[in-house]
Amino acid sequence: MDARLIEGDVLHIDFGRAAFGTLLIPLPESKSRRSIVVHLGEKLTNEGRIDRNPPGAVRYCRIEQIIVSRQTFCRLIIPSDKRNKGPAAIKMPDHIGEVYPFRYTEIEDAADIDPTAVRQLCTHYPFDESASSFQSSNAVLNDVWELCKYSIKATSFCGVYVDGDRERIPYEGDAYINQLGHYCVDQEYALARFTHEYLIQYPTWPTEWQLHSVMMAWADYMYTGETQSLKLFYDDLCAKTLIDLARDDGLISTESELKTKAFEQKLHLYHPRYVFDHGLRDLVDWPPGSFTDGGQGERDNHDMRPVNTVVNAFHYRALVLMSRIAAVLGKTEDQQRFSEQSARVKATINRLLFDHKRGIYVDGEGSNHASLHSNMFMLAFGLVPDEWRKTAVSFIKSRGMACSVYGAQFLLEALYLSDEDQAALELMTAQHDRSWWHMIQAGSTMTLEAWDWKYKNNLDWNHAWGAAPANIIPRFLMGIRPLEPGFSKVLIQPRPGTLAWAEMKCPTILGSVVVRFENKPMESFILEVDIPNNMEARIDLPRLNLDHTQVFMDGKPVNGVVSGQFVTIDHVGSGHHTFLIKRS
Repeated sequence: MDARLIEGDVLHIDFGRAAFGTLLIPLPESKSRRSIVVHLGEKLTNEGRIDRNPPGAVRYCRIEQIIVSRQTFCRLIIPSDKRNKGPAAIKMPDHIGEVYPFRYTEIEDAADIDPTAVRQLCTHYPFDESASSFQSSNAVLNDVWELCKYSIKATSFCGVYVDGDRERIPYEGDAYINQLGHYCVDQEYALARFTHEYLIQYPTWPTEWQLHSVMMAWADYMYTGETQSLKLFYDDLCAKTLIDLARDDGLISTESELKTKAFEQKLHLYHPRYVFDHGLRDLVDWPPGSFTDGGQGERDNHDMRPVNTVVNAFHYRALVLMSRIAAVLGKTEDQQRFSEQSARVKATINRLLFDHKRGIYVDGEGSNHASLHSNMFMLAFGLVPDEWRKTAVSFIKSRGMACSVYGAQFLLEALYLSDEDQAALELMTAQHDRSWWHMIQAGSTMTLEAWDWKYKNNLDWNHAWGAAPANIIPRFLMGIRPLEPGFSKVLIQPRPGTLAWAEMKCPTILGSVVVRFENKPMESFILEVDIPNNMEARIDLPRLNLDHTQVFMDGKPVNGVVSGQFVTIDHVGSGHHTFLIKRS
């Protein structure tokens, strides 16, 4: 905490990080007060004062509060904000009261107030700071990790994942990124499941958000190994694949005559908390150009066709996962139905939506335009045949970060799954205005809703859907992902790029997985792992692009299996192990 008096008697305090909460102020006995005036804010001006006219939905408020006689401490009462009190918003419980996101406070007439006794009272879901850690040879990446980890903690203040302070509404796309991040920073699974099951019953409007529910269900199962939620919401999840919209060739459209009111009610749209009057509508990315003055939005000029490539990529992914869910629950006929339908969708997408001349996917049926999104989602979801991957990957690399902070989740996944480790690392450590570095430089301690206010003119500074590196760093850069439900088997597949070293403590339901590597490209790679009891590991070591290598486990030579860019050592038991791959 940094506190100082400015303009004589105004106490300015920087608490170091923004948090949702209120303020506790000591009141000196030496002076009788009738009221106290306090300013709260997330952002400073260039002069070092709280910005009282911040851009977008960045928060500032002035509160004047009456002091009760003989009161020794004043707990600031946060006023209600109609912007986050709509029927779909999550309300704060009475025993906590209203909260506000702020990092800074300025208290007027405060020369006699002890600044060391002023407290920022924070509200968040229980959080174990020691459950995860990350350090690397790249200082920017380390700061990005801390920004994203803290964002997961701080934005849990409602007890359900919400889309920041402006609306406080749970959205499926936001919640999926939040869920994956929460799994990777704390050994916590109940909040993600509660949010997921809440959204099944109280969904929102984007087409892809319905499909995210199936993705959330599968992530819950893989990280916990529990099937109760899958069983309870199985019929809902089947509907959330949107298979009822499929035409004969498998593709779906929200402009189809099959999208009836009865169909949407089957998805639980038009519930009492549903505040959107247009039913399902394709998203692709957010925001569209209408949110910026003369801007193009975050869709990379995607051509919004009735049969949309991005929507159908999500549809394919939901069908694949629904087939796996059906298999887990022993529903053999459904497993076969969803598997066959996913194959049909994949074949049709690659027949109708791929431009062979350019080697990339177009935005939809009848479109000639190709956006970043139409190609990164195809790569992220495994829809691109091997012979087409090179041109699709080259295209998405050429577009840079031409997507939102939400889209960045899938762009980074697409790059890592395409063995473009360095390209992904460069995006996470970039130092331009479409980067996490820029969020930090802007002064925020939580991830932003958008890269900058000029890309979304009503953005807020407390939006966890911008925290993709909280899961991308553990899951892909360090390569820690469950291969079997409940982490009975873990994949450790580091993708270091040019990082010289990195170390990570990653929580799982069975205990912490610890991974550390030292990377000398074209020379050697050393990997140390700690595997919890009752867990088996598959270790994938980078091949270093060498023709002849030697592989050692715990100091002894082993024969790894070469597959693509990796050398695999399978069936590694619990405990501490060291691996070395080097030039022979």
